[in-house]
Amino acid sequence: MKSFVVKRLLQAIPILIGVSVLSFFIMHLAPGDPTALFTDPNVNPAELARIRANWGLDQPIYIQYFYWLGNALRGNFGNSYMTGMPVIKEIAERLPATLLLMVTSFVITLLITIPLGVISAVKKGKWFDNAVTVFCFAGMATPSFWLGLMLMLLFAVKLNWLPAVGMYDVMSNDKCQMSNVLDVIRHMILPVTTMTLLSLTGLIRYQRAAMLEVLNQDFIRTARAKGLPERIVIFKHALRNALIPIVTILGLSLPDLFGGAFIIETIFAWPGMGRLGVMAIFQRNYPLIMGIVMLSAVLIVVGNLLADIAYAWVDPRVRYGKK
Repeated sequence: MKSFVVKRLLQAIPILIGVSVLSFFIMHLAPGDPTALFTDPNVNPAELARIRANWGLDQPIYIQYFYWLGNALRGNFGNSYMTGMPVIKEIAERLPATLLLMVTSFVITLLITIPLGVISAVKKGKWFDNAVTVFCFAGMATPSFWLGLMLMLLFAVKLNWLPAVGMYDVMSNDKCQMSNVLDVIRHMILPVTTMTLLSLTGLIRYQRAAMLEVLNQDFIRTARAKGLPERIVIFKHALRNALIPIVTILGLSLPDLFGGAFIIETIFAWPGMGRLGVMAIFQRNYPLIMGIVMLSAVLIVVGNLLADIAYAWVDPRVRYGKK
């Protein structure tokens, strides 16, 4: 297993370099540069040229890339054009808020997806299966921004049950730690609900299809012919084999959650990395954009690696590093 993990990590190096090359050059294909944000006609062109030189934007694009790559290999992703802060520090300040949403949504999605997918497969063609199918198709056809706005309109504006935006109440003077935690949880409900509803609809269909395929296998018929209780057949023999395909989807859903956070955090003004990324794009903040893109690429690599490692736990036949 150790040799397999090391091999996969070594394979990730050219992948990440390729992602950096494509991202860097595509980002610079957009017309203009960050100095276009200085819209004041009284700004001295010589001053703009000095700013471009300080940012290295006066160099050929391949020189800019190799300069960025050399610094990145040393752990320096540059400074934000807008704040002057190191990119790593600015991302690190926003990352916990994003991880709070992502991890909470991922855990809730997992706890809902597997039971609903299994029950839907066992009760194929019945009212429960039909209701779950309609729910899944409706969820897959619903845009994330529309769902977020509708939830905000209903629960924050009309009913006034939950806060609409932010991570905590900035007007609160309560210094009680428990009250602060409850305040954050209240602000999390709408964005987490939006992310979860959009994530689990497709996963339920995958889990249902995988479960149906396993239930039609010969070893399931044999288990039933032996007189085993249906509960043992479903949860001991069928479920573990049905989890194999869903492991891949769950591993790859990590970057999907991160990508969805861009929209959700912007809608709900959540102070996380997704909202930071949207701001960086509008500001053409190249170092910050590259830092967030590379973190997304790392999440994809890690998600694939975790999915492969989970295979060995789910399927005893999988043994990495052995012939």
